[in-house]
Amino acid sequence: MRPLRIHHAVPLLLLAAAALTGGPAQAADGPVFQYLGQDDQVHGLPSPKGCVEAEGGGTRAVTNRTRSTATLYQGPRCTGRAVGVLRPGAIGQVRPNFASVGFRVTR
Repeated sequence: MRPLRIHHAVPLLLLAAAALTGGPAQAADGPVFQYLGQDDQVHGLPSPKGCVEAEGGGTRAVTNRTRSTATLYQGPRCTGRAVGVLRPGAIGQVRPNFASVGFRVTR
C-alpha cells in the first residue's frame, strides 16, 4: 500500500464534475466518500462502513470526508492489490483504478 499523493487540482476537479453531473459536493447529512468513476460520473457514499463496491469503477479524483481511513482495492469485495490509502479528510488522485474500498470500523 502506498499513500496517495495530493494534487491541488483534485478538489476543483471533483467540484466541477459534481456541478456538471448535478451531484452534490458533499452530502448535507454527514460524512461522504466521493470519487470520479471510469464512467465520468461523480459517485458518493454517505457514511460508508466495511467493504464497499466502487460503482462505476473508481479512478482519478478521490475525496475521503469520513472519519475512517479508506483503503482502495483493485479487486471486488476488497480483494486483490491495495492501490492506495486515503486518510480521513484527505483528497487525492489514484492510478490505476479501484473496484472496492475498505473502511476501518471505528468505535
